[in-house]
Amino acid sequence: MLAAGPSGPRRGISLLVDTGVADVILPEVPELRLEMDEHLRHKDVYQHSLTVLDQAIGLEDRYGLHDDLVVRLAALLHDIGKPKTRALLPDGRVAFHHHEVVGEKMARTRLKALRFPSAVVTDVSALIGLHLRFHGYGPGEWTDAAVRRYVRDAGPLLTRLHVLTRADCTTRNKAKAARLARAQDDLEKRIARLGEQEELARIRPDLDGNEIMRILGVPPGRIIGRAYQHLLDLRMEHGPLGTERATQELLAWAADGGLDTSGAPPAEG
Repeated sequence: MLAAGPSGPRRGISLLVDTGVADVILPEVPELRLEMDEHLRHKDVYQHSLTVLDQAIGLEDRYGLHDDLVVRLAALLHDIGKPKTRALLPDGRVAFHHHEVVGEKMARTRLKALRFPSAVVTDVSALIGLHLRFHGYGPGEWTDAAVRRYVRDAGPLLTRLHVLTRADCTTRNKAKAARLARAQDDLEKRIARLGEQEELARIRPDLDGNEIMRILGVPPGRIIGRAYQHLLDLRMEHGPLGTERATQELLAWAADGGLDTSGAPPAEG
């Protein structure tokens, strides 16, 4: 867990909540005061969110960011879906299943109402929807394909997602905090290693749309989009296939789907 003193943004949010202004302009934040977190011990979700905000600010320089509005809004709002998803489990614990999905929609609605730029709305909402993706990761537990999908889904928000994920660790359990930090370190190293071998941020199928049309002998249309997605899935799962294997996989997919490719020109090779 990062040590972080109260930031200016935290003091500002606290003032809005304490004076009741937030009840009017950002009601999702004061509503977090009513919800205990999943540990039901040392913090409510409101205080947790302020701590995540502080820690995200403290991580900005480490990741080459500065006064990053998207990161800060995502940190503050990442758990706003919890009040609407709170459920009591049979063993007495509280769960917030799919709160990231609900929170993503809520954040989009609120930020639009506050007239934030559309790019900010889109990026903050996306980060909230992604902020739990890291959990469950452990060294050796994610395949390279899973790492590729993580990077692809994050897209240009990957660095900000690293910040949000690290900042979201506010546990007082030192062993758990250290374990999460090691797992995040490992994931970032794996992304870097794969990035040296592949252009992870710009993963494309081994064949483009024109090549798919030529090989299948069909005009532009929905079938090309489906074929493209099939090759992209293979690329994500297995890494670079090369033109020859990708062509074979494409023809096999077409044959399995009953597509007549008898009129297609022979594949180049």
